[in-house]
Formats: sequence, C-alpha cells, structure tokens
Amino acid sequence: MKPIPTAFAIAALILGTACQADDGASSFSFNASATTDYRYRGISQSRLGPALQGGADLSTATGLYAGAWASTIQWIRDAGGDASIELDVYGGYKAALPHGVTLDVGLLHYHYPSHHLAVSPDTTEIYAGASLGVLSLKYSHAVTNLFGFADSRNSGYLDLGLAFDLGDGWTLNPRVGHQDVAGNDLYSYSDLAVGVAKALNGWALNATLVYADTERLGGTSVYVSPGGKDLGGAALTLGARLTF
Repeated sequence: MKPIPTAFAIAALILGTACQADDGASSFSFNASATTDYRYRGISQSRLGPALQGGADLSTATGLYAGAWASTIQWIRDAGGDASIELDVYGGYKAALPHGVTLDVGLLHYHYPSHHLAVSPDTTEIYAGASLGVLSLKYSHAVTNLFGFADSRNSGYLDLGLAFDLGDGWTLNPRVGHQDVAGNDLYSYSDLAVGVAKALNGWALNATLVYADTERLGGTSVYVSPGGKDLGGAALTLGARLTF
C-alpha cells in the first residue's frame, strides 16, 4: 500500500476513535498564518521567500488528537517537480504522566500533490516526545524515504526546545535540532533557532533567528536555491498566526 493512503487511513482511524471515545469535551480549531520564510528544521521550504499556511486541529479529553496543515512551498519546483503545496496530516495521543511529564506520540505524513519527482518526496514519520516544565524533547523517525532522498528510510530528527514565559503574553523559545539523513550523510546537519512570540487576541506574532550548518568543506552549502543561495543560512523570519 502506498504511504499516503496508509497515513490518511491511520489519521482517520485516530480521529474516529477520538470522536467515539470523547465525552463531548472535544476542541476543534482552525489556524491561518503567513511567514516571511517557511523554515522547517532550519531549511527554507519557500526559497527564502514568504509562504501562506493554514490548518485544522481536533483534540479531545481522552488525549487523542488529529489534524491537517498546508503551506505554499518552492523546493519541489526547484528540484524539477511541479508541486507548490505541502499537505500534512497527523494524529496521535498525549498523556499526563507522574511528576509533571507530558508524553506525546503519533504519526505525521507529508504529502506533495503532483510532485512528479523521480524519488517521491512524500514522507511518513512516527514520533515520540516528552515535556517537563519549560523543557521539551522529541524524536521523529522516517518509516519511508525522507523528503526525496533515495535510500533514506530510517532517517531521524532529534529536537530539544525550551519555552520561557516572559509574562504579558510574551514567550522566548530557543531550540536545537539534528537531522540525520540515512544513507546520505553529506546532507545530515544540525540547526538552531531562537524565537520570541507575542500572544494577542487570538494572534501569535513571532520573530525567529534561525540557522542550519549546511556548509561543507570549501564553504559551499549542500542545500541551495537555483540561484545558489544557502537555504540554511542565518536569517530573521517574521510570522503571524491566527487561531479561531
């Protein structure tokens, strides 16, 4: 079975189970956002340009959740394909454990409609994360090839983040991550980000300094745009997100 039907089927199963198990205390929300540069794991997905994004989420009192999210992108076309949209579908379970620990496990599928690339960029990951106070740790494991890299199944991404409440709706969010691309060591890298966000009447405004160490010997990046620009270079991104 192809990954996309499998991922959607699993998410639909999680969603159906959540609705059946819920006692009426479910929460359904939508979100819409814009950013000056869609950076994912430190790498620009929008050729260092702006992107529009939006999604929907269902969470329940049972801890089960499911959702979908989409963004405009450029990197598939830059790689010789046709897709201009990324569509993600996900589902999982969150549980409160003793001593203030929260556990989060689930599945996430990234889909690029009509991509027309020789190696499919569609990717399915399973993930597990835990948070305690201001600290969070998450590991994502690819059960398919990763974002169009051939023979890259079992790639992994480890993410360590902090969230400091500064008061009056302000938060400070430093994080560090490492992407291992199985079978393609040249493309493995680490990334850093420091963000500041302000919550205001349903809006979340953010400014983030982001960088990925994509340069190799000779100072040349292995993640570049058609014009030769480093897609992981240090940059300040600005964004606004509305949840309703």
